[in-house]
Amino acid sequence: MTLFRLTTQAYCKMLLHAAKYPHCAVNGILVAEKHKRKDGQPVLFVDCVPLFHGTLALAPMLEVALTLVDSWCKENNYIIAGYYQANERMKDTSPNQVAEKVASRIAENFNDAALIMVDNHKFTMECEEQSIVVYEHHENKWRCKDPNIDFCEDWSEVQRITNCLLDGKSYDSLVDFDNHMDDLRNDWTNPEINKAILHLC
Repeated sequence: MTLFRLTTQAYCKMLLHAAKYPHCAVNGILVAEKHKRKDGQPVLFVDCVPLFHGTLALAPMLEVALTLVDSWCKENNYIIAGYYQANERMKDTSPNQVAEKVASRIAENFNDAALIMVDNHKFTMECEEQSIVVYEHHENKWRCKDPNIDFCEDWSEVQRITNCLLDGKSYDSLVDFDNHMDDLRNDWTNPEINKAILHLC
């Protein structure tokens, strides 16, 4: 059983991506620091890279995005360690074929990969509950982890910061790969949002 933890930055950016496109499915990549973990030590997702909104299954676009994210990870001593997705329909937290396929590909290079589904139904401005469902790869299947586990490093801090960011409509400035392809000046590493999260911490 793998333990997973999300930093405030990783969690907030996932939710901001879903908040920016409430009418669309969205997806992205989760990254962890590249170092040898001791047995029993959790996988810590330090950041996330928002990929697409709307059409998630365009293979050529996904290849380009993954190649760029992989290069960026190598420069920053990160590793692609997980995948997240928010489905279009409320209350739908089941991974579809796209989610399982991309996450399984990540799991080929990183054994302890996670697949995280954003739960739109629990997604409120007050952020009272964790709005995610976490799956781990076990015996070639994606299995749901106990929903009562706290996956964030400091839940009260994450609640407060997510609330501030949603309240201030920070999602308007979030850049995903679709936005980057529209205009290459749009930076998909989202330095402005990272700065805002750091400032709120």
